[in-house]
Amino acid sequence: MAVKKAKLMPTFSYEGVDRKGLKIKGDLPAKNMALAKVTLRKQGITVRKITQKREIEFLNKLFKKKVTTLDITIFTRQLATMMKAGVPLVQSFEIVAEGLDNPSMRDVVLGIKTEVEGGNTFAGALRKYPQYFDELFCSLVESGEQSGALETMLDRVAIYKEKSELLKQKIKKAMKYPATVVVVAIIVTIILMVKVVPVFQDLFSSFGADLPAFTQMVVNMSKWMQSYWFLLIIGIGALVFGFLEAKRRSKKFQDFLDQTALKLPIFGDLVYKSIIARYSRTLATTFAAGVPLIDALESTAGATNNVVYEKAVMRIRDDVATGQQLQFAMRQTQRFPSMAIQMVAIGEESGALDSMLDKVATHFENEVDNAVDGLTSMMEPLIMAVLGVLVGGLVIAMYLPIFQMGSVV
Repeated sequence: MAVKKAKLMPTFSYEGVDRKGLKIKGDLPAKNMALAKVTLRKQGITVRKITQKREIEFLNKLFKKKVTTLDITIFTRQLATMMKAGVPLVQSFEIVAEGLDNPSMRDVVLGIKTEVEGGNTFAGALRKYPQYFDELFCSLVESGEQSGALETMLDRVAIYKEKSELLKQKIKKAMKYPATVVVVAIIVTIILMVKVVPVFQDLFSSFGADLPAFTQMVVNMSKWMQSYWFLLIIGIGALVFGFLEAKRRSKKFQDFLDQTALKLPIFGDLVYKSIIARYSRTLATTFAAGVPLIDALESTAGATNNVVYEKAVMRIRDDVATGQQLQFAMRQTQRFPSMAIQMVAIGEESGALDSMLDKVATHFENEVDNAVDGLTSMMEPLIMAVLGVLVGGLVIAMYLPIFQMGSVV
C-alpha cells in the first residue's frame, strides 16, 4: 500500500511579547494562522504581528536540500542526548532544530514540535512524516513512550541508526571506487577513440599499405564512434534509465537483482555479511525494546533489504509463531551462518537473546569492515590492470603500423 507523503507545513513569522514583557520574534511552522496563534499563546507569547512567509514552491523544491538518512541519524542522537540530560521533549526539539544545518530537516523537527505541543504523541508526530521515519522507528519510539523510558529508547534507536548508517557507508565505499574507475575508463576510451585515433588515421592513409588487423579494427571502431557518438550516448542513457525504471517498477526485476547480488563472486560475500549484520542489529534493537519476538521478526524482515532474506525471516516468524525456538527456525532456512545460530541458541537458553544478537551484529559489522578494506586493496591492482589493457591496447594498435614500417626499412 503506497504511503502518502506528508506535506511540509507553512511557516509564520511573528513578533510579540513574552511573559517577562520582553520583545520576541521568530518563525513557527503550523497548519494555519489560527493554530500558530494558539501555539504561541500556550507558550506565553502575546502576538503583536504575525504573517505567513510567502515562498515560491518551485524554487524551494529546486534549491532546498533533501532530508537524508544521515540527517535522521544526527537528529536521533542529538535528541537522545538532550533527553538523557533531562531537557523536556519540546525544548529538546527547539535546541536540536537550531543546531541543524539542513533547512528541510529543521522544518521537519519544528513540525514535529508543533504536533507534540498540539497534544499528539511523539510517535504520532513522527508518523506524519512517513517518508523520513519508517514504521520500525515509530514503533520503537511508541514503545518507549508507553513504558515511560523514552530517553533510554531514543538512545537505543540512535545507536541502531548510527550502526545502520555506518554499515551503509561501508557498502557504498566498496561499490563506489570500482564504479568510479570504470566510468573514468569509459570516458578516457571514448576521448581516445574520437580525438586521438583520427590523427593517426590520417597518418596511416599516407602509408598506402594495408593496416594490421588489430589496428584496422580500432580505426573502424573510431570511425563508427565519430559518426554515431550521439547514438552511443543515447544508448547508454536509455540503458541506465531502463535499469532504474525496471528496478523501481518491477518486483520481479528487484527480486532478480537481490538474488544475483548474493551470487556475485567478489561482492556476494560482502552483501551476505551486511545482511546478517542488519538482521542481527535490527532484531536485537526491537527485542531489547520489549517488542514481542514475532512482531520484531516482522519488522526485521523489511530491514534486511533483500527479498531472499525477507522471505527467510518471514518463514522464521511463522515457525516461531507455531512454538519453535528461534535457533531451530533459523537453521531450517539454511540462510544463516552456524556462528549466528549458535549465539542465538546461547541467548535463548540464558535469557539474553538481545545481548547475543548484538554481539553477532558487531561481529559481522567488523567482518564487513575488513571485507571492504580487503576488497579495496584487491581492486586497486585489478583496476590498474584493466586501465592498462584498455589504454595500452589502443597505444599498441596505433603504433603497430609504425613498428612494421621500421622492420621493413
